[in-house]
This record gives sequence, C-alpha cells and structure tokens, in this order.
Amino acid sequence: MNARLALLCGALSIVVLAAASGDERPDRSTANSVIGTLTPATATQPAASTSPGSTGQHFGQPDCNSQNLLASLRPQGPLPAPGQMPAGSTMARIAQRGHLIVGILEDTAPFAFRDANLQPQGFDIDIARDISAAIFGDRERVVFRPTPEVDRLEPLRSDEVDIVVAAVTITCQRRQQVDFSTPYYEAGQRILVNRGSGIRDLADLRGKSVCAARGSTSLTTILAAPSKPLAVGTPTETDCLMMLQLGEVDAVSTDDTLLAGMAAQDRQTEVVGPRLTSEPYAIAINKDSPDLVRFINAVQQRRVQDGRWEASYQRWLRKLGPPPAPPTPQYQD
Repeated sequence: MNARLALLCGALSIVVLAAASGDERPDRSTANSVIGTLTPATATQPAASTSPGSTGQHFGQPDCNSQNLLASLRPQGPLPAPGQMPAGSTMARIAQRGHLIVGILEDTAPFAFRDANLQPQGFDIDIARDISAAIFGDRERVVFRPTPEVDRLEPLRSDEVDIVVAAVTITCQRRQQVDFSTPYYEAGQRILVNRGSGIRDLADLRGKSVCAARGSTSLTTILAAPSKPLAVGTPTETDCLMMLQLGEVDAVSTDDTLLAGMAAQDRQTEVVGPRLTSEPYAIAINKDSPDLVRFINAVQQRRVQDGRWEASYQRWLRKLGPPPAPPTPQYQD
C-alpha cells in the first residue's frame, strides 16, 4: 500500500451524495472533511438518461425524443484558407484577436493532460490545435484555459473561451445551454476497481461506495442505478482514483477511455463490467455562433478524410484497441 500512497498528493474535497433510496449513509473516514450531503433531486449534475446508452429523454429535463441530439449544423462549402476567414464571421473575430481560446480539462489522460514540460497534450488537445491551424495556419495559436469539470460549460456561456474541448458528452440538458459540433468520439461508462475486489459489474456494488466527478453524466448514472450504490462526488476523476487507492471508496465510474488511463497509472486496479452508457463527445460552442459550429464541423470532416483523426487515435488511444470508425456526422439542415 505504501507504494500506492506515494502516488497520492494534495487534499481531496468530496461531496457524498445520498443514494436514490434515501438510505442513511454510514460514517466513513475520508482523506479530509465531507463538505455536504445532497440528494439526487438537489444535486447539480447533468440529468441521467433513462436507459444505458441513451442520449434521449433525461430525468427532470424536457423530452428530447423528438429531436436528434447528435445532429449538428452542416458545413457550408469548402473551408476558407487559413488567414482568410469570411468578413464579419466569428472566425474572423478570433483571427483578429490573434489566438483561439479553448476550455480544456487537465487531468483526463489520454484526452487532455500536462506532459513533463507542463504542455497540454492528448486527443482533445490535437483537435483544438487543428482548429487553430484551420483559422491561422498555425497549430500553436491556442490559449488553453483549464475549466472546472463540475461546470465545463460556464466559461463558454460567460464568453471567457471560444470553444470547450473537454470530453463533453452531448445531453439534453446541455443542449439547452450550448450548441455542439458533430461527435468526434464515442466512449462508454464503465467501472474501475482494485484487483481482487470480487466486483465485476454495477450489480455487485449494492450498498458500496462508487466515486465519480461532480458535473459528469457518470454520477447521475450511478444515482439512478437499480443496485443503489452509494454515490460519492469529487471535483475530478483524479480525486476518485486517489480515494480508491486510499480505500475510501469501493469503485470509480466514468468513461472507459479515462478509466484506461487510470488503470495504466495504477496496475493494482482494473476496468470491469460492460459499458453502462453511450457517451458521444462533442465540441461545445456558443449558441450565438452558428457559423463557428459549421466551420468546426468542416474541420472535423477534413480531419477524418486526411487521416489526422486516426493518427491522433494511434498516438493517444491505441491501448483501447484498434481504431474504431469515427462517428458518422449527422446534420440537422
């Protein structure tokens, strides 16, 4: 255990969320103080889907079955040449400023993390840099702005960033707040446990504690689970891994792509069980910038066609298996 504890750094700030049954929680010794107890009704989490893999109707949200949540605005014509953005467009305003501002996460390897030189790297970071290249002809004209996972979209709504590329799953609730590009990757929620725990799937977690990041779709999936595990919310998935290493929780649940990174970091853990959900990742964009949505969709289309999507997968995600087919774009006009 000492070798694992050496990996831990910093204090954990957690919120213990009441299980859907409303049962009283047992007292648990944690790495620091519990700062509050919430119920599913008061938790400020994205709404949970009614069934695994669904991005349709969500608890407490409008019925989204009548619309295709994955459809985005169709690109209009060929991409303009870098440095020649259409006058008056959102892209022209970004070009005039001289850099693209992108909201990212920093601890979601292999999608976004800091390397040994503290430079952002990962699958999401490649996308942001390719958008910069399409606007400026230079992949490095990007200012990366770390965003809190609990509310990744707030910097976008407050115009602090141009786009958010932060493993954001398209949901009905989020569709009310921002526009999305077409999906660029489809993940799925699974479970990470200590080797030898005997836990093989979500059904084995009845009455046991499961950690997920606040603001994630993973947390509400746990809250809605029929096995009624005890859901523990933390600021980041990294905090969840620390809690699992300390024995403070029995499992971590988030997207399989992120769990694979955790399992690689700590070989005493393993990813178990089938996918619980489908998590289509897309780029979040302000609702008042439809031209930027179309532009980014065109950039994504070109990334697939010229092989950059697959090259990025091979660099960052190859441990997940052979490259899948990129998500097929769906357009609403």
